[in-house]
Amino acid sequence: MHTAVRRVSASKSSKKSSTQTTISRFFTNASDRAQPTEQINCQDRRHEGRGKKRLSDGGASTDKRAKLSVSVEQERDEELTVTPSTLGKTVSSKVSISHATLTRLKDFSCPGSSDSVMELEPSHSGKAEISASQQHNVIMHNEMVEEFKEEPIKVKQEFSFSQYAKNTGNRKSLEEPSVSNRRTKTIYTPLEEQYMEIKKQHVDTVLCVECGYKYRFFGEDAEIAAKELNITCHLDHNFMTASIPTHRLFVHVRRLVSQGYKVGVVKQTETTAIKASSANKSSLFSRQLHALYTKSTLVGEDVNPLLKLGDLEQAEDVVQDSGNNYLMCVSESFDKQSKELTVGMVVVQPSIGDVMVDCFKDNMSHSELESRILRIQPVEILVPSDLSETTERLLRNIALSSVQADDRIRIEKRESAMFEYPTALSIIKDFYRGGPHSAARNHEKGSYSICMGLESPIICCLGPVIQYLTEFKLEKILLCSSSFKRLSSDPDHMLLSAATMKNLEILCNQTTGSVKGSLLWVLDHTQTLFGKRLLRKWVSQPLKSVIDIQARQEAVAEILSSESSVLPSIQSLLTRLPDLERGLCSIYHKRCSTQEFYLIISSLSRLNVELQALMPAIQSQLSSPLLKTLLLDTPQLLSPAHNFLKVLNEKAAKTGNKTEMFVDLTDFPVIRKTKEEIESVLLDIMEHRREVRLLLKNPSLDYTTVSGQQITKGNLEKKSNYKPKLPFNDNQHYAC
Repeated sequence: MHTAVRRVSASKSSKKSSTQTTISRFFTNASDRAQPTEQINCQDRRHEGRGKKRLSDGGASTDKRAKLSVSVEQERDEELTVTPSTLGKTVSSKVSISHATLTRLKDFSCPGSSDSVMELEPSHSGKAEISASQQHNVIMHNEMVEEFKEEPIKVKQEFSFSQYAKNTGNRKSLEEPSVSNRRTKTIYTPLEEQYMEIKKQHVDTVLCVECGYKYRFFGEDAEIAAKELNITCHLDHNFMTASIPTHRLFVHVRRLVSQGYKVGVVKQTETTAIKASSANKSSLFSRQLHALYTKSTLVGEDVNPLLKLGDLEQAEDVVQDSGNNYLMCVSESFDKQSKELTVGMVVVQPSIGDVMVDCFKDNMSHSELESRILRIQPVEILVPSDLSETTERLLRNIALSSVQADDRIRIEKRESAMFEYPTALSIIKDFYRGGPHSAARNHEKGSYSICMGLESPIICCLGPVIQYLTEFKLEKILLCSSSFKRLSSDPDHMLLSAATMKNLEILCNQTTGSVKGSLLWVLDHTQTLFGKRLLRKWVSQPLKSVIDIQARQEAVAEILSSESSVLPSIQSLLTRLPDLERGLCSIYHKRCSTQEFYLIISSLSRLNVELQALMPAIQSQLSSPLLKTLLLDTPQLLSPAHNFLKVLNEKAAKTGNKTEMFVDLTDFPVIRKTKEEIESVLLDIMEHRREVRLLLKNPSLDYTTVSGQQITKGNLEKKSNYKPKLPFNDNQHYAC
């Protein structure tokens, strides 16, 4: 009896330890098999008293205590090697245990299902005791087997990283309630909180966050950037992060966009000078989304900067781009009565200003839609979320036809409600009759009436396109609806079928889907980007008129065989031009830099002057009517460019100084008024400098520039408690 009590206390101490708990020693032992277990029918209080009396007996020798400690250690070693097979042998021995002992052993049972729990009733007969003990042994055996099987899984879960992210309900039910671990509480930095706030509004966008002299990526965006840009990604605080230098932003943005990602540039809205003089100078810089870019919306100085600021005569100063960046929007409607499929289409190229619309009947194989996609070759397609399975399969096959990922079409799905006629009509009405472009709409009063004359499938596409381009601030390209072109009803050009485009390999080969090896690749020897785009249109849209074909052939023959000295001079002049189409659209969208603005204006002015000088030779030496018309009419169209160039300051334009950009402000009253206000502020700054010189008794104190950064806290504030006013120009500093 006392031996059982000691084993109960030893089992309690072993349960608190880190070793695996087992109860097999309560049923099997070498000494227990030799002697029958005593029947205890007394109360728990008497049982505890006898146990204490025996444990407190001082007659026990030290040898027995030493043997007891050794046996306990042996039992613990045996517990670590318990297997299900040994458990079956151990529990199989028939032992009679009293109800009081079984009640105490309940505390050592493992958590199991409700089916494995059995309520023990007090028994009076020996048979009942034996049957109850046998049933209890079987239950304990089953629970120990389950515990042995589940223990490795539990240990594995305890060392899993998932405990730092989220706890499952099963683990919560098994574990005892305890104080929450600090490691499970995520504390975000102010920059991370700012990033998370912007990311919630643009979940599908890879964000580049401006942080001083570099742009940083966070979380999944950092992993994407590390994969696509081949840069390092590491853990910083709570997010994975990667960074790129500021001056290489346009390179990395283009690489991410070419892989089909939507990229957002988040810039600081505060300068160092403004931050240092504000009340919250110790807080985080305010940031907001500056621009969004996809394959069809690469417009802006972030993606088209000048590589060199020295010689503006070189066309390489403007970063070159691919030939076509068309955005196509497709909507379809099926008439159940006539069983006809009607497809509406709007095609926009915001970078050069092309806008095309079309509405046509199509068959179930969508051959008409396929021919227009292969002819235009868009880089991005806008479709509703409930697009039919056949159309979606066709677009997917066309998008995956190219082997290279950067040549594949990006498919953007929008809510199907935006493609419904009432919703699209409401968007068009708000865009052309009200909004921030009222001044521009005064010149295009008939735009709304022209749009109302379009077919309903086209209107269902035009509304989502307006909303989509508004996100990128490029919706102004749709204001001039009178310039919309029709694809299918063009009387001057042929419409090639999809089979013809594929079999003749006109724009791309059938092996890899690239331009190399196609008819366009063989014919293309152009020197400028706008020339490449024009040749692409000519190849994909052949002329119908015999007179126009002959006029073009005569012009090409004269360029190749003429011995006139005019054509080489014109060719040398035109090959040095930058991408005029893209540059003019960048100015129109107000997304160009001062360097690009001056480059475009100076190139147009130079072209005007040199063509006027060559006009006598053109009239006398050229015989092609088409060449004469083009070269003689161009100087008259470019005459306003010289007037714009006269009011520009070349030095200020090259250095990006917008305050000194214009020399003559006669035709710019708003700029003149703003510049007068700037002069007034500068006079106040000079007066403030005089006061500070007198206060510090330092007549040499002056403003200066230090590494292009504003410094508002320096020796001046250390020498006195006087806080200087903030200079107007961010490039001025205090120097002591």
